[in-house]
Amino acid sequence: MARLSANDRRSALVNAALTVIARDGVHAATTRAIVAEADMSLASFHYAYRSRDELIRAVIAFVVDQQEDVSLAAIAPLGDVRSTVRAALQAYFDLLKQHPEREQAMFELMHYSMRTAELGALPAVQHGSYLSAAAGLLEAAVPLLGIAWSRPVDEVARILVALTDGLTYAWLADRNDAAAARLMEFMADTIASFATTAPGAGSTSITQTHGGAQ
Repeated sequence: MARLSANDRRSALVNAALTVIARDGVHAATTRAIVAEADMSLASFHYAYRSRDELIRAVIAFVVDQQEDVSLAAIAPLGDVRSTVRAALQAYFDLLKQHPEREQAMFELMHYSMRTAELGALPAVQHGSYLSAAAGLLEAAVPLLGIAWSRPVDEVARILVALTDGLTYAWLADRNDAAAARLMEFMADTIASFATTAPGAGSTSITQTHGGAQ
């Protein structure tokens, strides 16, 4: 294998870990299996990560960051709240369809960690990453859309994550795009219902429902 930079080596190992976990399960994602998938030596692994646990945390961060980036890109300044939420959900869904193995790996990782004593802290870390990313998106929308949230951001973030988990799990199970689209319409209505006009931004209602303004 050609010599890689440290960043390229870490990226290759993250992608290899995702592939192994999605295909064979977390139990099979040993350091040896991961470096074999990445076509690297075992020594190369230890130049990039101190442990398998550190790599697993990097896998979680990579997937969550990708989700956050594509969703954030869909937030249009001064756009309609519901349409913006729907666009952000669609951006996430498009990424899911492009790389379903990533989300499959994340579910596998969550379930395995819950059953494995030495990984007992990992489910909270993984879920906390989702909540943090969702809260970041909601907070980014405030100045861009000229809104405020009628409930605490962490509360809305928890609702958004719960709905997104359901969307993801259902689509991975049946690959029904039409059903996913209907669910995203409901999700957009729900999240937009928590948006109010920011103080000083005018009195016009900004919450939209599917098919028209309230």
